[in-house]
Amino acid sequence: MSAPIRASERDLRALAAIVSENRPDLPDGEEGLPPSLLADLIGQIHCDSISLERYDSGPRRSWFLQGFPALTDEELKAIEDRDPAQLAHQYACHLDCRSCSYPERTGDLRNVVKPSDFYSARQWHSTGMYCDRMRPQGIEHFLGLCLPDPAAPSAGPGRTVRLFCFRGPGPDFTERDRAALMLLRPHLYQAYLDAERRRHPVPRLTPRQNDLLHLLAAGRTNTQIAHRLGISEGTVRTHLENIYDKLHVSSRTAAVTRALSLPEMVKLLGLVFLISISVRQTRVCLAGELSHSRMLSRLMVHSLPHHHLTAR
Repeated sequence: MSAPIRASERDLRALAAIVSENRPDLPDGEEGLPPSLLADLIGQIHCDSISLERYDSGPRRSWFLQGFPALTDEELKAIEDRDPAQLAHQYACHLDCRSCSYPERTGDLRNVVKPSDFYSARQWHSTGMYCDRMRPQGIEHFLGLCLPDPAAPSAGPGRTVRLFCFRGPGPDFTERDRAALMLLRPHLYQAYLDAERRRHPVPRLTPRQNDLLHLLAAGRTNTQIAHRLGISEGTVRTHLENIYDKLHVSSRTAAVTRALSLPEMVKLLGLVFLISISVRQTRVCLAGELSHSRMLSRLMVHSLPHHHLTAR
């Protein structure tokens, strides 16, 4: 087991700012994360660039791509003009790369991975992903993070939102970088959801529909909701159908995610903060009246071993 990872006061303040800062800016494209958040993330993870894409492993396609620094018009045109043969080759490289295809192969969306988890430097340099895609762009190292796609329950399995931090020749990403990204994962996901809500405002619900939605968020069953509101279970089902139709969703979880912001859900559940992280069968879960800095400090000083996910 490696020595405990310790964060400086400066690191803790920067992480807390990423978590708590209100970000009014939106990306130029149809979706993505606020550019100000990505700028702060680059400074904290010490990477050269970041990409974010919504990916569907079923039809093998990307639904959007956001780069930071922003992609030029020429770069966007080159991506959009790829022919079927190029796309097939790129996907083959993706599948062959054990770090890139880790989510598809394992179903694990929580761990943050990098090529050196699976390859020696010589092995990495011999892969199609490195030779054909990374090296031409000056990329030597990356950290890959997966987020669940909010549309996945209604659109089918295999859809994820993927964030990559890229770095050129030089030192690899450290365990401190990995730990920071893992800590920020739930907040990056919430920032993505919040940006989506601002692009597509939630339709106004009736007071009764709002009451029912809050009970859904609290985990109540249809029977419990009917008893609490003094209505029949059939009426509850009718309300749910109307809510789903109004929010353009098809499940209870999607309705709650679409309609309620994180502050609303936190207030509803009576929690100020909750972080859950699993590293080699160790689970650290903090909840309650703790400041951001104190919680981040306790998590960062926890011993995080170098977790090679697959033997070389």
